[in-house]
Amino acid sequence: MTELTNNGRDYSSVTVKFTKLFINGNFLDSVSGKTFETIDPRTGEVITRISEGTKEDIDIAVKAARHAFDFGPWPRLPPSERAKIMMKWAELIDENTEELAALDAIDAGKLYHMCKAVDIPTASNTLRYYAGAADKIHGEVLKMSGQFHAYTLMEPIGVVGHIIPWNFPTTMFFLKVSPSLAAGCTIILKPAEQTPLSALLYAHLAKLAGVPDGVINVVPGFGPTAGAAISSHMDIDKVSFTGSTEVGREIMEAAAKSNLKQVSLELGGKSPLIIFDDADIDKATDLALLGILFNKGEVCVSSARVFVQEGIYQEFEKKLVDKAKAWVVGDPFDPNSQQGPQVDKNQFEKVLSYIEHGKRQGATLLTGGKTLGNKGYYIQPTIFSNVKEDMLIAQDEIFGPVMALKKFKTIEEAIKSANNTRYGLAAGVVTKNIDTANTMSRSIRAGTIWINCYFAFGDDVPFGGYKMSGFGKDSGLDALYKYLQVKSVVTPVYNSPWL
Repeated sequence: MTELTNNGRDYSSVTVKFTKLFINGNFLDSVSGKTFETIDPRTGEVITRISEGTKEDIDIAVKAARHAFDFGPWPRLPPSERAKIMMKWAELIDENTEELAALDAIDAGKLYHMCKAVDIPTASNTLRYYAGAADKIHGEVLKMSGQFHAYTLMEPIGVVGHIIPWNFPTTMFFLKVSPSLAAGCTIILKPAEQTPLSALLYAHLAKLAGVPDGVINVVPGFGPTAGAAISSHMDIDKVSFTGSTEVGREIMEAAAKSNLKQVSLELGGKSPLIIFDDADIDKATDLALLGILFNKGEVCVSSARVFVQEGIYQEFEKKLVDKAKAWVVGDPFDPNSQQGPQVDKNQFEKVLSYIEHGKRQGATLLTGGKTLGNKGYYIQPTIFSNVKEDMLIAQDEIFGPVMALKKFKTIEEAIKSANNTRYGLAAGVVTKNIDTANTMSRSIRAGTIWINCYFAFGDDVPFGGYKMSGFGKDSGLDALYKYLQVKSVVTPVYNSPWL
């Protein structure tokens, strides 16, 4: 079985520079003076203590963001000037790639080499993408019937509250912040309490880039306090949340009970990967493993349910298990590691509890199912077969390296199984038949369908779910528009009898 690796490296000396709330351009202690621990999932040991934002701190941050929106320069700057500042911020991110990647590795258990090569460069590119869109926001001129004509204005929605998850601290920060900044909004962002470190450094770099005070405010804290304060605040115009479906429902309720602020939600998933008889088995097994083991399964679109057509099932299962056993679980700073630790003890124990559910409910454990090492939150790649669709491991979002494997006969059976979930975030289809691909992509109720690929994202590609996976899109121009409001202006035409 896979062994933990660390290559003798010691990265315990990663320097944490910022641990306080970032409000109105300054790092501040919380009003209460409270702090909380952020934990290194490699060891379970404390990295540092972070100022804990609560309702009182959110109030202060909102006041700063409100003033910056109502009276400050950011919404009033020529869009090209906003773009220049965003471009400068992107340059500073590139200059600090290694430090930012190290922070996400020690805080979230993410692979350092992956953060350095993908997460951080992708973040700066996302900033550049929306910087390029900032001066292309415009309305329309409309010819009305009668003695009037009209035009529309696209205006920033106002003060935006962003609540982001812990699995992609950098990616989610910029998926939220970039389009709302380009639109001219001001921001209060609450990073996940498990992973606040990189968000605070990004705030510092934003100020260095020239983002005016009050435009970006970063307030670490907990969901029931800081998160709830954002959701219910009367002076926040929109809240954007990525996280669990259960919390998403609470945010909607709080928004409805307060000022009916707009809400966009990117929530849970239980994505299917459907592999047909004509697939290349080696490529299909690689895709299936990537789909569930990338980022240790802590991905909302992970291919947690894999359906394989019966003609290749037996060979597929054998190759899949062999490859899973060779998968390298180890220290995130080891370049040989393919999987790091789960983000924290709670998530570690949650994944293990679902593994036990799978065993008790009669699924066959093909490989994995155990922890690795004597410290930290490492779990073996785990594959179950003979999974019935009413089992918890087939229905619940586990958010860990646990795959539910099942065979199918016909395309109709595959469609039914794929849609047998309360979620609808993404799906994958592996086939050489264009008719099969087209049929599946039109039949599966999910926001993203990958054909012969998986985890293929792009700044220009809208991302968001169906059903209980939420609504509203991240990425693409769709994300920009959700931070804008349309205003219609109607005027009489020249020499109108109404004048």
